[in-house]
Amino acid sequence: MTKTVMLNSDEHRNLHVSNQYSTELGDGVMWAQTFAAEFRNAQAHYPILFQKDSQTGQFMAVTLLGFEQGDNIFLDNGRWGAGYIPLMVQRGPFSIGRKKDEQSDGPNRFINVDLDHPKVNEKVGQRLFDELGTATPYLDRISGMLETLHVWHQDNEIFLKALQELNLLEQVTMDITLDDGTKGQLLGFYTINEKSLRELPDEKLIELHRRYYLEPIYMAIASVNKVRSLMERKVALKTAAVG
Repeated sequence: MTKTVMLNSDEHRNLHVSNQYSTELGDGVMWAQTFAAEFRNAQAHYPILFQKDSQTGQFMAVTLLGFEQGDNIFLDNGRWGAGYIPLMVQRGPFSIGRKKDEQSDGPNRFINVDLDHPKVNEKVGQRLFDELGTATPYLDRISGMLETLHVWHQDNEIFLKALQELNLLEQVTMDITLDDGTKGQLLGFYTINEKSLRELPDEKLIELHRRYYLEPIYMAIASVNKVRSLMERKVALKTAAVG
């Protein structure tokens, strides 16, 4: 359940948002949405894969955080155990709201907050407003982050459409074997089809380069090697839990 409302300083003067990460705080997720603009940072820590919505047929890019639902192996005693945290994770309980602006043709954007989110409280974490109702530096950072995500989302739709049109996405099944012998499979994900990429006509490759798409494509390809790192991290966590 969510209780998403427009954030305002009168009603939400005392709100805080926890800056910790844990399953109890809503971070126990297997993957997080990511965007081409952050592939460079994300690929250093996570495999970047793609998912297809079975109803709409639309794709999204995701960072893989674990091997089963609810499994996030980057949670480490309230901290995030990687040098880069995907922006969709950092945004926490916040989202962009829209309402029609009578003075212009387009909608106005504002910040929504989910009051039922486990990170939202009135005692612990980052405060959103000071005693006078002025936005704190933390809230200013959230505002900038949401604006960035808004732009990234629009750009990603075009990027992913280009990948589909050029037949550059292929569904894969990944067999997972941990060092302790545990076996499993990753199903329902897509990766870049390297064969299709190699066989693209020169003019298509040049077009991808001019649109700044080649870099994120190669970043996504390289990131798949991070599956091994995730497996090693999973085994280390299991060993530490037993010990």
